[in-house]
Amino acid sequence: MKNDSLVTTAERTLKLVELFLSHPEGLTPQEILPQLGISRGALFLLLRTLKNAGYLEQSEPRGRYRAGARLTVWRTTSSEFHQNLMDAFYQEARHQSCPETLLITVPAAQGVLNLAQVESRQTVRSAYPVGDVIKTPNAAEDLFQSPPAAAVVRNGYSLKGSTETIELALPVCPDGVHPQAALLLSAPAFRWREENLLAEWLGELRELAARLSYRLGAITYTPYQVQPPNQLTAEAQLTLQEIRRFLQGPWTARLACLRPDGKPHVIPVWQEWDGKAFYLIAWQGSLWAEYLLHNPETSLTIDEPWPPLRRVSARGKAVPLPLAKDDPRLNELLQRLSQRYLGEASLAPSSDQIQQVFQIIPESLRGWKGLLTATSPKSDSSLP
Repeated sequence: MKNDSLVTTAERTLKLVELFLSHPEGLTPQEILPQLGISRGALFLLLRTLKNAGYLEQSEPRGRYRAGARLTVWRTTSSEFHQNLMDAFYQEARHQSCPETLLITVPAAQGVLNLAQVESRQTVRSAYPVGDVIKTPNAAEDLFQSPPAAAVVRNGYSLKGSTETIELALPVCPDGVHPQAALLLSAPAFRWREENLLAEWLGELRELAARLSYRLGAITYTPYQVQPPNQLTAEAQLTLQEIRRFLQGPWTARLACLRPDGKPHVIPVWQEWDGKAFYLIAWQGSLWAEYLLHNPETSLTIDEPWPPLRRVSARGKAVPLPLAKDDPRLNELLQRLSQRYLGEASLAPSSDQIQQVFQIIPESLRGWKGLLTATSPKSDSSLP
């Protein structure tokens, strides 16, 4: 009997939720009673419980009940984009070691809407109710300004501190350029200095924002199509260790090759660098695979659009690898690429979707950071 009562209560609660989602103008208790078939006392207890939890609200004490912030987010997040965004965020969060609270937010009136959150496990931490609007000012909101501040465009992030909290927000761009969501780190202000937070977590969170963008459809991750600012440091070469560290990030490469008619062809591709060679996968229907089989001469460029403006270029011959569909090396390569670019090895596409795997052993490999200036060191440092 007790279980039957719980089921009945759950059914009535769900029915009430459906009523408010379908009546954005709100409902009075008198309008609700005939549809639920419960006593006035039971109805007011249910309404009060949902109101205290933030699922319902009233503009005045005896006014109409309307969907509150936590219920409104159900309607707001019904789009495929928001559902995919939340799914990707929670899948990624399982692999994150960040000790502070991470959130996914989207633009909303008077602030940003908290779609999803992974709270810090520390005793003193930031926390926001999922479904609530985080009021202005906040770091995530800065990413959606039109036009965005010059510092946001230049750096590709927003950093904001107050006496209570410090926030770091990075754009999530389904098209690779325009932010439609923000990855937000929020922490108690006493625990971090701005420079320490950036030094320790900017790189990892930027990679996370890039992977979320790739999952949502981005081919590259270049928020705001950033143009290099004049105040950057002079150009300097990357060491071999710096090159390897940079190439381990989820940054797509631009592959350049020649079509049979002699015209150039440039395409973004996933890449893996093992310290000696690049490995590229051409999916079924990729024209560039045919171009490389016709003329193996190719070059790769991998770069970032924010300071310190690291970039790596490589030149060499693309060699097709004879890997069968069931070759374990092929599946392992797929899983590593999916782990790095999508954050989840299990999301690796089927080997049936692969047209060809290429290996490029660079004849020339160079890395730089900063801007070329009159005082930049001049050196030709092709690496074998």
